[in-house]
Amino acid sequence: MKSVRAFETYHPLTLFAFFACALVICMFTLHPVLLAVCYLSGVGFYGMLAGRRKLAASLARSIPLTVLIAAVNPLFVHRGETPLFFLNDNAVTLEAILYGAAAAVMLMSVFYWFKCYNEVMTSDKFIYLFGRVLPKLSLILSMALRFVSRFKRQYREIDDAQRAMGMYASKSLTDRLRSAFRVFSALITWSLENSIETADSMRARGYGLRGRTSYNNFFWRRRDGFMLAFIVLTAGAVIALLSAGRAGFGYYPTVTPIGFSVYDLLCYGALTVLLFMTVLLEMKEAVRWRYSLSKI
Repeated sequence: MKSVRAFETYHPLTLFAFFACALVICMFTLHPVLLAVCYLSGVGFYGMLAGRRKLAASLARSIPLTVLIAAVNPLFVHRGETPLFFLNDNAVTLEAILYGAAAAVMLMSVFYWFKCYNEVMTSDKFIYLFGRVLPKLSLILSMALRFVSRFKRQYREIDDAQRAMGMYASKSLTDRLRSAFRVFSALITWSLENSIETADSMRARGYGLRGRTSYNNFFWRRRDGFMLAFIVLTAGAVIALLSAGRAGFGYYPTVTPIGFSVYDLLCYGALTVLLFMTVLLEMKEAVRWRYSLSKI
């Protein structure tokens, strides 16, 4: 038996508002403290949603990619007043390394928050929010967002079928490439057929027609209003402080010190409370679930 995810039980409007605020803040900040909050909260929340095994597999792929992205910047950007060493007569500066690391962590933060979005905001929630306003666009976006996971799952199924048929018996590089191309070709054919079937199915159901009604199981409750107000207040405070130049940080020409003024601490605290709120909700639900199981 699997425990209920606490955060995804909120209304789709509340969930979408939270992820929109979280992604906007993560995309437009390079402050080290804010980046640490964004990254750790995203990784922690994804771990609570997907489990330890999937989180470990994801980190095993994302950490080397983060290091690679961070290493690219100092190779092409030579700004900064603290050269560490020279490579092909070009200075590799401390500032360029730190900026590359910050940009890499920012990208990984956005990556993990998008993974959390895909776990929580299912296609039916997205279509519920935008199906009447933008029916065609909402359908395309919902299909695109869930297409990656389905694409990977279908690839594994086709690959397993090919292996069971003995297509990978030869160990030569040419045969392996030919087999991989065969799997990729079957995967593209499947994706095109699936898109056509989905479009025909939605058209047959009258999707997008004026006056069409649809069933949904989403109800607005008092706690949704409280949560939405909390999200708007905390995210609004962070965005307002960042727009006013508070919690500022620079990498060039020298790295500026991290500020600890009242406004800086308020910005750090508001973002921490906003993003780690999801982790605390999931931890609370996990404790309640284990306690309920122990009573059986």
